[in-house]
Amino acid sequence: MRSLVIVTLAALLVPDLASGMPASNVSGNAALASDYLFRGLTQSWGRPAIQGGADYADPAGFAAGFWASSVSERSYPGGAMELDLYASYGQAINRDWSWRAGIYAYVYPGANLDHAGLPSRSLNTAEANVALSWKQFTLKYNRALTDYFGVDTEQGYRSDSRGTGYLQLDATFALGDAWSLALHAGHTHYTTRLATPLADGARDPGYSDVGVTLKYQVATHWSLSAGLSYATNADFYRRTASFLDASDTRNVGGLRGFVMLQGSF
Repeated sequence: MRSLVIVTLAALLVPDLASGMPASNVSGNAALASDYLFRGLTQSWGRPAIQGGADYADPAGFAAGFWASSVSERSYPGGAMELDLYASYGQAINRDWSWRAGIYAYVYPGANLDHAGLPSRSLNTAEANVALSWKQFTLKYNRALTDYFGVDTEQGYRSDSRGTGYLQLDATFALGDAWSLALHAGHTHYTTRLATPLADGARDPGYSDVGVTLKYQVATHWSLSAGLSYATNADFYRRTASFLDASDTRNVGGLRGFVMLQGSF
């Protein structure tokens, strides 16, 4: 079911992104980051990541795009890249309010738990999302349509993780012509927990995360950002084991900082 959802989404998105789009409606980006943080957790094992993508936005309200980043094989055995495919539709309600709903797929080419000696399972994930914005504030809810990044009974959980949700609140504030400040808060609620607790008794992988990012527009197409992120539930995440070597552990959450140089075109 997971593979069918991902393949179907890719089939819908890729042809549209590749043909017949007015150049003025397409934008792109590329970045070098000191760490790739996703919902408060490092995806690159605390190491630098190369990232980039492209987006299409139609004046009628449809938007679609793709984005990619390098990731660590320690978290995604057999894979070195995350490829995101997404599409959404939204409209303005009035001058201050707007809404948007969409679907989002995270694809990890080559990654599979069988590279870690576990039963074969893809880490690909699909989510549906809906967002409501008021001025510079956006409240968004994401719900997994598949298992959440491979979490299932094969990894020692009581059941599958379909329906896992992520609720987030984001806001961006302009601090003059060149500076801006972005604030973020989110919470991940898993629909399952470990059948056997970790050494310190943790069973529930659910956690909250907060973040702050300061951005400086260096030039028309270039910006430099620096940020801090903090994820809770240290009992569960501070000694996360690599899929490649169980003795190789890392705190993938907690307090983390990053810097990023990004170009847009």
